[in-house]
Amino acid sequence: MTTEPQPGSTSAPDHSAQEWSAGAPPLTQHIQRILQRIREFDRRHPLVWDLLFTAFFVIAALIDYGSGGWTTIAKNSKVPAALMLSMTLGLSLPLLWRRRAPMAVLSFMSAVALVNCLTGAMLQAALLMLFVLFNVALHKPLKTLWLASALVLLPYAAGSIRYPDGAWNRDLVPAFWSIALVALLGIAVRTRRDYTSSLMERAQQLEVERDQQAQLAAAAERTRIAREMHDIIGHNLSVITGLADGGSYAAAKSPERAAQALTAIGTTSRQALAELRRLLDVLREQASTAELAPQPSLTDLDHLIDGVRSAGLPVRVKTHGRAAHVPAGTQLTVYRVIQEALTNTLKHAGPDATSQVFFSYEDGGAVTVTVTDTGRGGTAPDGGSGRGLTGMRERTALYEGTLEAGPLPTGGWRVHLHLPAIPALPEPKEATP
Repeated sequence: MTTEPQPGSTSAPDHSAQEWSAGAPPLTQHIQRILQRIREFDRRHPLVWDLLFTAFFVIAALIDYGSGGWTTIAKNSKVPAALMLSMTLGLSLPLLWRRRAPMAVLSFMSAVALVNCLTGAMLQAALLMLFVLFNVALHKPLKTLWLASALVLLPYAAGSIRYPDGAWNRDLVPAFWSIALVALLGIAVRTRRDYTSSLMERAQQLEVERDQQAQLAAAAERTRIAREMHDIIGHNLSVITGLADGGSYAAAKSPERAAQALTAIGTTSRQALAELRRLLDVLREQASTAELAPQPSLTDLDHLIDGVRSAGLPVRVKTHGRAAHVPAGTQLTVYRVIQEALTNTLKHAGPDATSQVFFSYEDGGAVTVTVTDTGRGGTAPDGGSGRGLTGMRERTALYEGTLEAGPLPTGGWRVHLHLPAIPALPEPKEATP
């Protein structure tokens, strides 16, 4: 009996040979590999196996017909030889279609077997219906299996009624048990096949989910890296551009101011290169050798504002409250938002613009920052691309904060950031004895 799916089915290949553990006996592994090759061959060439299977039992049935070894004629019953040959072929030749249309084949063979019993002949080729019953149990619903079992048992029941003293009556109970065992075997093989298929489908689903998670993680990492690159390069290049423009204007009238601008350009460039080097070191395969450095915090704001002032943008700073118990992530977000706001002012505010940064610290670690300028206003960050504004909002959303950015009615631009206090985790309670 073959346990492969019907021809034309789309079920996954049976990888049962791979289910054996590596510690299985060598003979068991060898047999399993042979069975796996047979299944794969049958899956690729189902007609070849069906032809071989059918030809074997047709030849066996014809030998039985010719020798009379498996034929019993009921008492006072004569069966013509042509009818015997027709019943022999009718009980064996339909096996060729047992996997394509098992119920149709079984119905035809049951009708032939019924004629077999009513004429008094006892061709044991009727037992071949059990192969078709196995295919029904393997592929059809349970309610169909009940009907198929009844079709197989019907000729035996009819024969026992017509010839109560004959072999049909003696074979009724064994036939019943044979039908039950074949049906249970088909259900067991089907259950194992479905279970294996479900495991394979689950494994494939987990692989797809793993790949999707990896893609999402890679996309998030690319976004984070792009945001960091934008903050580092955009800010420092804006400062360098402002210093270079100021140095070129002062070169003719005040060489000392030009020299100071060149010195500031060199310092800013080295700082940008150092930050880029640290960021790129993280992307290398050997991350353990990367140089470690803390992320910017509120203590680094003085250095940031001094660099912007040296680029030609006057910045006033006002503070309300005291920066106490502000988490490191909140400090980094505040630093990056101020950096982006001042960079946009350098790019778009125009000459003679000024900027003001107002800090408000609340109890529990909440922070409110407002950055305004007196520039032309009405210009979106990053020249309309919105990448810097998107980065600021993404950082703010990480800490459930709010960010407002837009032009002021009197001219200029305003960025308002509020980061709520992050609730502290409750301290673990001591276990009572």
